[in-house]
Amino acid sequence: MALKFDLTHLMADAVGPQHGLTDEDLDTLVGKTKRIHADLQTRRAAGELGFYDLPSDSEGAAAIRAMATEVRDRCDTFVVLGIGGSALGVIAVQTALGHAFHNLLSPERRGAPRLFVPDNPDPELTSDLLEVIDPKATVFNVVSKSGSTAETMAHYLVIRDLLRRTVGEAKLRDHLVFTTDPEKGILRKIADEESIPTLPVPPSVGGRFCVLSAVGLFPAAVMGYDIDAMLEGAGAMERRCATTNLWDNPAYLHSGAHMLLQRERGKHIAVMMPYASALRDLADWFRQLWAESLGKRHDVEGNVVEVGQTPVKALGATDQHSQVQLYVEGPNDKVHTLMAVENWRHQCPIPPDHTDEESLAYLGGSDLGKLLSAEQVATEIALTNNQRPNCKLVFPQIDEAHIGEFFMMMEIATAHAGGLLRINAFDQPGVEEGKIATYALMDRAGFAEKRGTLKKILAEEARRSI
Repeated sequence: MALKFDLTHLMADAVGPQHGLTDEDLDTLVGKTKRIHADLQTRRAAGELGFYDLPSDSEGAAAIRAMATEVRDRCDTFVVLGIGGSALGVIAVQTALGHAFHNLLSPERRGAPRLFVPDNPDPELTSDLLEVIDPKATVFNVVSKSGSTAETMAHYLVIRDLLRRTVGEAKLRDHLVFTTDPEKGILRKIADEESIPTLPVPPSVGGRFCVLSAVGLFPAAVMGYDIDAMLEGAGAMERRCATTNLWDNPAYLHSGAHMLLQRERGKHIAVMMPYASALRDLADWFRQLWAESLGKRHDVEGNVVEVGQTPVKALGATDQHSQVQLYVEGPNDKVHTLMAVENWRHQCPIPPDHTDEESLAYLGGSDLGKLLSAEQVATEIALTNNQRPNCKLVFPQIDEAHIGEFFMMMEIATAHAGGLLRINAFDQPGVEEGKIATYALMDRAGFAEKRGTLKKILAEEARRSI
């Protein structure tokens, strides 16, 4: 069964006309959607939007599987050095498909290397990681399309020095795999000079859209997951979303409803709330995709528009005890996507005990999965009864195919939302501004003028600090 999108409680007959949509509201997007679809397919044919075609890259998948098999057989620990789109998808896949405590299992039980993704250049995090790994039994996957990502390359330099001291210069290549641009960039140059094994990031695939490329699939394959099933799921979703019929296209329906609710009903915050711990980092991955793609100052014509819906991640039932009070009774400025699971991979029965105590007796003889699913339905009811628009993504089960479906659906939804907002969903000028400031503050050559400006700002901050 396929991933299912249910928008029942986004509609006005569920949450009222002030906060919900009508069929007629969504029908206003039909013509726009056809034009956006045509534009996206034209850009795809021109080789600009390569994420659409990743599911059909059988040659690339074969190379990934071969490299993963070779790496898995010779390491106890696998470390991915990346940030943003180079890390969030890796983490999301491992959380969804792996044992919740994978790194604590014995080698025999886990059947794959330990996995670490230190996606923040925090000195304490990195130092602690280096204390618990054996470099001689570790392979490091350095992931940067450009090879100029400051955080990733700083980690690379730390690890390169560690390897030089522990395994020796001659064996560096046995402990490194670069995932980078196939033709250019500093990582490509180093790899060519030192015969370090590499996997390509397709030039037409942007960082936050690259989870179904070697960026996300190589670590998944190293961990033993079925990347072919993941790609098959993504391909099935891509085909479902090939229609221009808004009502038959789950990605377009999701993004169209969200954009209408933002523009017409003031829902400027998008909450994604999985009711499964295994799905929690899918919400984190989506948060980057939605925020970095849609948060833009200018439209495609250069007009100042300052658009974008703020994505927030939550986890059911955990955040029923921290955030749902706000969602149900606070500002009605949010649209909620609940993620439900139909069939759990494991059962955890609740034994009957204290049967004479009313507050405990009803739990006995049930199951934790039934409880969590009931919590999801209860939150859906509470939101709806308080006129809070909410929709639902239903996973028949948590596996590679349905994870692949989710990735592709959200990527296509994001591309469509960019068209509705008339912005470029595939650039990130705000992020680039921060990168330039970082280069200047770290004394990178060529940024002296910027450095001087920043020092004046910092001096003013120091004067005003108390």
